[in-house]
Amino acid sequence: MEDRIRKAAEAIANASHAVVFTGAGVSAESGVPTFRGHDGLWTKYDPEEVASIQGFKRNPKAFWEFSKELMVKRKAEPNPAHFAIAELEEMGIVRAVITQNVDVLHQRAGSKRVLELHGSMEKVDCLDCGATYHWDDIEEMLIRDEEVKCECGSHYLKPRVVLFGEPLPSDTLNQAIAESRQADVFMVVGSSLVVYPAAYLPLYAREAGATLIMINADETQADVVFDIVIHGKAGEILPEIVEEVKRHRRINR
Repeated sequence: MEDRIRKAAEAIANASHAVVFTGAGVSAESGVPTFRGHDGLWTKYDPEEVASIQGFKRNPKAFWEFSKELMVKRKAEPNPAHFAIAELEEMGIVRAVITQNVDVLHQRAGSKRVLELHGSMEKVDCLDCGATYHWDDIEEMLIRDEEVKCECGSHYLKPRVVLFGEPLPSDTLNQAIAESRQADVFMVVGSSLVVYPAAYLPLYAREAGATLIMINADETQADVVFDIVIHGKAGEILPEIVEEVKRHRRINR
């Protein structure tokens, strides 16, 4: 593993336009519940009922009951992986963070350019009157076990997240594709790359000649297309990579 960490750090240190793509595995290390896999939320809930736009329109109350599981997102704190990515951006190496996560932990760690493919839990909109709420307002209703509804009386309050059956925000997706095609290093952290079209992004980077780096807790089917694959906790591996990047830069001044 040490050799792979050194190789990853060398590629990153020499990069002029590195891009980081993150998935649920990064947030899981902050205690945010995952959706897929063993003990994921989809083992307890039917995503078509509680996380699709059709299910939301049929029964918004079911969606908000499920959302009580997500309240931990607001209590979670960025972990060392988030801070390491932000530090690489501050060093001028990482030019964009593309994330599937909706918890805003990258921004709280200091990342400035974050492309949120699946939206964010920060704001909640009434689909009837257009009123906007902050997630903290909604969380207070959930904590008090109140009905989540707008002041206009509508129950159709929807967070600015992409539900199943909804397209990804086109502007954000197009920016993510453009960043991927400019990357000379493309690093995936905490994603098994099973959700499309986001899973195509590393392929755009490969077509452009980028070095592909995968950091994930477990093996993935996508590992075979990556140049450097490191299995383990991102919160342990990424800080090591950052220190190696700094060492490499000191030596090569």
